[in-house]
Amino acid sequence: MAERTKISVVIPVYNEAATIGRVIERVLDCGFDPEIIVVDDASTDGTAKFLREFSHPQVQCFFHSLNRGKGAALRLGFAAAKNPYVFVQDADLEYDPRDYAAMIGPLLDGRADMVYGSRFLSGPHRVMFFWHYVANRAVTLLSDMISDLNLTDMETGMKGFVREKLTTLKLNANRFTFEPEITAKAARARWRIYEVPVSYSGRTYEEGKKIGVRDALTAVCAILYYRFFD
Repeated sequence: MAERTKISVVIPVYNEAATIGRVIERVLDCGFDPEIIVVDDASTDGTAKFLREFSHPQVQCFFHSLNRGKGAALRLGFAAAKNPYVFVQDADLEYDPRDYAAMIGPLLDGRADMVYGSRFLSGPHRVMFFWHYVANRAVTLLSDMISDLNLTDMETGMKGFVREKLTTLKLNANRFTFEPEITAKAARARWRIYEVPVSYSGRTYEEGKKIGVRDALTAVCAILYYRFFD
């Protein structure tokens, strides 16, 4: 089944020269037939140079001339995707493309329009920052209360979609607020949403982690905005 299933994998990337090559290799080796769409968000560390010199028949690369954020990069990638199932893959090795096999089941058999890969459903994970965990759970709880869902990990960087459903949503968040935006809008559209456990190998700030407490506060504002005003 995996070898016959065509998927599109969108990888937004900003300053990940040390990892983007390995991420692409892992996606190519995920067990499916992937179309890979990499969107460089005006990196300054050599990522764009690597991608401009990289060539593979299953990989397309797009480039922002100015830094616009994760959400803007994902919109460009979604617009380019052609296969029936679309996955989001971060460029930092925290998420394992082999977990697509667990996520795609509800999409393939028609039970789900969207699948979240949860870091908090007993999958193996690197033990990391306590307050990051608290912030993630608090933001997810607020999102669940506002959208009447029971997700465990709204902020996960690993999500899968039926492409036909994805194209019906009008998305406009440019940065990390993509996560609360798509959750609020999918809930409002009454999408069938599933969650499955995935592995997680989080990294430290010294290793290049970018998201922080300020992003959690921004997410709270975004949850309220996208539920009631957009």
